[in-house]
Amino acid sequence: MMTDAAALAGRRLDLVSAPFTLPRSRVLVFRADDGEGVRVHTSEYERRLSDCRVLDALTVIGAGGEVLPVTDVHPARVTFGAAAATLTFADPSTLSLGGEPGARVRLRRPDGHVEEHLLGGGIRLHVAADRAVAVESGDHCAALAATEAIWVDWFAKCPSVRDDLQEMAAFCWWVLGANIVELPSLGDARAIVPSKIGYVGLWQWDAYFIAVGLRHGDPELAREQLDIAFRFPQPDGQLPDVVHELGVLATSDDLPESDRANLRRAGSQIADPSAPVPLTKPPLAAWALRKVLEVEDAPDYARTQLARILRSQDWWFAGSDLDHDGMPEYGHPYSSGLDDSPIFDGPLPTAAPDLGAYLVQQDRELASLLVKYEPDADVARLRARAETTQELLLRMWDPERSRFLAFGGGEPQRSDTVVGLMPLLTGTLPAPIAASLRQAVDDPERFALPWGLPTVAASDPDFSEERMWRGPVWVNTSMLVAEGMEASGYPERARELREQTVALVIHGGGPHEYFNPQTGEKARTATTAFGWSAALFVDLAVQLS
Repeated sequence: MMTDAAALAGRRLDLVSAPFTLPRSRVLVFRADDGEGVRVHTSEYERRLSDCRVLDALTVIGAGGEVLPVTDVHPARVTFGAAAATLTFADPSTLSLGGEPGARVRLRRPDGHVEEHLLGGGIRLHVAADRAVAVESGDHCAALAATEAIWVDWFAKCPSVRDDLQEMAAFCWWVLGANIVELPSLGDARAIVPSKIGYVGLWQWDAYFIAVGLRHGDPELAREQLDIAFRFPQPDGQLPDVVHELGVLATSDDLPESDRANLRRAGSQIADPSAPVPLTKPPLAAWALRKVLEVEDAPDYARTQLARILRSQDWWFAGSDLDHDGMPEYGHPYSSGLDDSPIFDGPLPTAAPDLGAYLVQQDRELASLLVKYEPDADVARLRARAETTQELLLRMWDPERSRFLAFGGGEPQRSDTVVGLMPLLTGTLPAPIAASLRQAVDDPERFALPWGLPTVAASDPDFSEERMWRGPVWVNTSMLVAEGMEASGYPERARELREQTVALVIHGGGPHEYFNPQTGEKARTATTAFGWSAALFVDLAVQLS
């Protein structure tokens, strides 16, 4: 028997927003466009799903010649008809089919070729690296048992949470398991990708949020996500934006030539426009490490990672303070994680209040972790730098508008966005400023929208309910603001925001990439089964339980 959590997750596996797949697999199964049977794709780095077609249709036909519809989807199997046939995995690259006597499967390949095979005791569809499919006989019962065992083991780790949150927590736990891929260039490394639908790599920021949720059930796998994110620093300590199966993305030179040209044109006006643009993600590394270690201590691991994080933190001040005023900037929108935010509509580089807050917090986190794991380390400089950075951060406060502003190329960017709330994370803002930010979070004209905290205030001319980072609610920014509210002395308001965030994911039908703040539904262009939304739902559910 599978665990109850697996059955709960199965209720959400619609083969549309949530495909049938297996941990470590690159094979995805969706409902066919015509509603009959399913279609099969592979999941590949920087390739659209439509470019990764394996089978345009896989249709199961009963002994009487009738097409058997999909009648049930479970993490371990897809059922056709009245249990007349089932589909499962024989291994991460191979699907297995079996059915009643006389049942057969019709396969339509992308080149239009159609073929049929009797199912009998089982057939296997092996998907090669070039997406070619080889059909061979196989033991379907053994494949079912093996796949079930994989999911039994995974769901045994699913955290137990409050009854009203358990079904979505189980589905979010499925998302985390389903989004595991192997990175062959790293041996047997297991990376949990943001989504097998379009985001196949380990993004630095995503790894932090995913590890924070994953720690509650699989702290070893959580540590592995951070280890992969930290394993490939540049010579100056900068951490790469992405680790993927072909290498890393750390500068514009790691992109195709057409993308490089665009990035350089959009890059820093202070830095050399002909030089590569560094690409990274905001400094929340020590924050994530501390949270993972809280669940299961690992001193040797901690010391290894702290050395890498410390070099990365020093890089921000040495390599990304592009105007040499003491406050590092984002050299490119990619490095902020909020690529399309209106704070980047002006000139670059951009000094942003969220980056200032993360840097203050990271120096303090590093100091505390080093005291525990490296007692001889000099932490005085980190604490002093945190104080200096906070002083510079407070210069971004606009008393007329009662908000923190970003500065692009030295010019104020007056968009009212969620990045202006992130200084709450420091927990040490002057009381009047913290109170003003609390009022902003409570203001229905700005951030207190029906379904949560928009990424741009509703009163701002740049606000859009649907456009990425220009208004939709994201689970990670809501979680960070809630943490900031608690750090700044508003624990009840923090809890309300956490409750609203989990309610949003349930109402919206799953851990989507981002949500419409007025309707609470998935934004039109948002990706489904999104890794950090799933992980942070789990983390919030555990906190609230």
